[in-house]
Amino acid sequence: MDQPVGADAENKLIAILKVLSESSEPLGSITIARLLEQDGVFLSERAVRYHLKITDERGFTSPGGRDGRMITPPGRQEVKEALAPQQLGLVRDKLELLAYQTTFDPEKRTGLLAINTSIIDRDKFKKALSAMKDVFKAGLCVSELVATADEGEKLGSVVVPGGKIGFATICGASINGVLLKAGVPTEFRFGGVLEIRDSRPRRFVAITEYAGTSTDPSEQFIQAKMTSVGLASRTGNGKILGAFRTIPAPAREVVEEKVARLKEVGIGGIYALGNTSDSLCQIPVALNRVGVVQLGGLNPVAAAVEAGVEIENTAESGLIDFAQLRNFREL
Repeated sequence: MDQPVGADAENKLIAILKVLSESSEPLGSITIARLLEQDGVFLSERAVRYHLKITDERGFTSPGGRDGRMITPPGRQEVKEALAPQQLGLVRDKLELLAYQTTFDPEKRTGLLAINTSIIDRDKFKKALSAMKDVFKAGLCVSELVATADEGEKLGSVVVPGGKIGFATICGASINGVLLKAGVPTEFRFGGVLEIRDSRPRRFVAITEYAGTSTDPSEQFIQAKMTSVGLASRTGNGKILGAFRTIPAPAREVVEEKVARLKEVGIGGIYALGNTSDSLCQIPVALNRVGVVQLGGLNPVAAAVEAGVEIENTAESGLIDFAQLRNFREL
């Protein structure tokens, strides 16, 4: 029977679930207590066992190995929802941090890139790849470079659960990271659903500002089934995932040069570059700035969801070494 607990105990439950969500192996109460200390949460081994009994009853954890626990999918969802109020504006912070942490050098073809991670049922993976194929072919993605991982392995900060395959796509923050290293700061405005017509961007029909959300807009729009990426990739008309940024107007030449370099190594993602102080896709731009429309890194995954494949997405999930990536066509 589920045990009622107070607010303080609920916070401790979430702290324990958060620790378990970051591990690819079952954890015992001693290890959990030690890891909690690193987050400033001090619980005895006995207290951890007490809280684990409650998480077991709620279906958030399950036994795994001797005296160990693994977090369940409902447990992961509980962590995500419970931490949301504390993470308002988190998406913008994550984008800025990943851009800063990106070390990729397009000339040397070495370094780290930001990624999104998608978790797909092993028996549905081929169907998902088939649905993504046209999107990559049409170029409605940041890059054709992807990575995969088996259960128990990590892609960014995400551990692949049993029976699943991890699929990583390059996040648009990688482009902004390369620009930042070249001295070009980017203002992260919003993510949205971008209507395209004749393979050209027309207008944003839905937007979510990064400063006001704890969940990446692309994840929200995919879950709400607001895209038609598959149709857009086949016909040039539809609704895809996009993002809006601005850059200082004097930096335009540097941006164009870096974008060309990135294309040489298979990384695109810049869908439209505006003129100084001019609106772009019906979005106003401040004085002496240039609007930039970027393609959503999760567009291929959105097409797979449209085709009926259930996928758990974590945008801006972390970093990956360029050497670990391979072309989608090799899959």
